[in-house]
Amino acid sequence: MDSVSLLHHFDDMEDPRVDRHKLHALPDILLIMFCGVICGAESCRDFVDFAESKIDYLKRFTPLNSGIPSKNTFSRVISSLDPEQFKRCFLQWVQGIQQELGNVIAIDGKTLRRSFDQASKRSPIHMVSAFASEARLVLAQQKVEEKSNEITAIPKLLEVLDLNGAIITLDAMGCQKTITQKIIERGGDYVIAVKGNQDKLHQQITTHFNNLFDMQYHKHVDTDCVEEVSRGRIESRKCLSTNSIDWLGGEEQWHGLRSVIAVQAKRTVDGRTSCETRYYISSLEPCSAELNHIIRSHWGVENSLHWILDVVFREDDSRFRSGNAPENMAILRHSALNQLQAAKPRFKKDMSIKRLRKKAGWDNETLGKIITATI
Repeated sequence: MDSVSLLHHFDDMEDPRVDRHKLHALPDILLIMFCGVICGAESCRDFVDFAESKIDYLKRFTPLNSGIPSKNTFSRVISSLDPEQFKRCFLQWVQGIQQELGNVIAIDGKTLRRSFDQASKRSPIHMVSAFASEARLVLAQQKVEEKSNEITAIPKLLEVLDLNGAIITLDAMGCQKTITQKIIERGGDYVIAVKGNQDKLHQQITTHFNNLFDMQYHKHVDTDCVEEVSRGRIESRKCLSTNSIDWLGGEEQWHGLRSVIAVQAKRTVDGRTSCETRYYISSLEPCSAELNHIIRSHWGVENSLHWILDVVFREDDSRFRSGNAPENMAILRHSALNQLQAAKPRFKKDMSIKRLRKKAGWDNETLGKIITATI
């Protein structure tokens, strides 16, 4: 029989069901859910419909001796699987190839908006993801505990990643001394946005760069400017960076701090121009061309992960609420997206993730190319 290489990493998943009630093997259920999400399945009813329409194809991978699982079976399994185990299996899949995916790792959070459960008074789930910016692959994920925030979830995520040689990019929520310490101790570097949540630091950096702009820069400042034109939109990003930070009070508390950065972003759309200046701290030396690229690549987590999950996978419309289902489905969507991204080189360059999912649902050969692709 054919095999789906990804699913071998989930062989050690513990089946939460009572043995005497098992009719369908857990690997069969995972196979159907994984392939179903790739092809657009969004509910347990969708999993059943998908399996019924693809039963002959699925039998290439497993005999399905007991037929197709019911809607309730899919619901029980996805609600009761241990998400910590599910995440560990996901990590086993990506850890072996992390070093080949580029060194910039963007960490950012996203709320699963309809995962709230009014009956149990549970708030919507917020997931923090680590995203390989160049390869556009999810490396890991961590749920933010209720009554907490990303500040507590980010260190847990950093613990499971191989940070040797990695450059971690974070928005202002991650601008914490404990987080910079964790990154440096584990062999990584960082580029982190600075905003009002670190008010003193933000004011110091803002004042310093305002003076530099007034002086038309300075010999200790490295400068880079990039301009892009796309679909009638003109965007320029001017990056200034310096390692002259003696003026920064308490800089030694920010582990590994070597440079501070300002990026002036100017955008012109339909004749209207907007301008914004953003500030960052980094453990990297002040090479503005590199820093400009790294900072720009951080937004890939918005465009290549969050946007795709929202618009293509319709994650914000997901009605999975009970038990562990919301978190497990998020991991399943990440797995499906990774597999789709890995398979894209097998298809035409203009093949989007949305088109690829549709075609996989219509054409078994396309689905086969996707699920057998290796990262």
